[in-house]
Amino acid sequence: MGAVGPLEDAGALGQDVVIVRYRTLRAGGHGSNGTQALGYPSAVPLVTDFKQITDELPRDWTDLELDLRIADETRYVEAAVILAQCNAQGYSRHDWHWLIRCAHEFGHAASAQTVHGVLLQLDSAGIRGEFAVRQVREGRVEVVPMWGRSESVRREFAQRRAQ
Repeated sequence: MGAVGPLEDAGALGQDVVIVRYRTLRAGGHGSNGTQALGYPSAVPLVTDFKQITDELPRDWTDLELDLRIADETRYVEAAVILAQCNAQGYSRHDWHWLIRCAHEFGHAASAQTVHGVLLQLDSAGIRGEFAVRQVREGRVEVVPMWGRSESVRREFAQRRAQ
């Protein structure tokens, strides 16, 4: 058996593991909600982090939940106005400031392109922050009534949504 890394250690302690992409150089620690944050320093903009996260996801991902925390809490209201475009949900009494739900091709969340544009606005405003990927769902297929549709439409839909 090989050396036990930090992910195995956290699982052995019975804690949830949250991989955090930090934009500021600081060490990971324990959150007030009992999760362990493993920090990976990066000096890239939020939009670049988001692009990297979505590029690493499997092809059939459907939903992505991200937590966002900004570094300068005095700019909270300014960031909240920008984040309203992607329906980010604010946390109260939590380590993180917002929950961003992102949908790949369908669903009840902001599209990946919308989230990308909003994060680009945050970056251009000079608002620094960090992400935590909380949940990724994959393999779900949109349910669409196909009654009365031609066979070519049904085949194209099945091909595009193939698992």
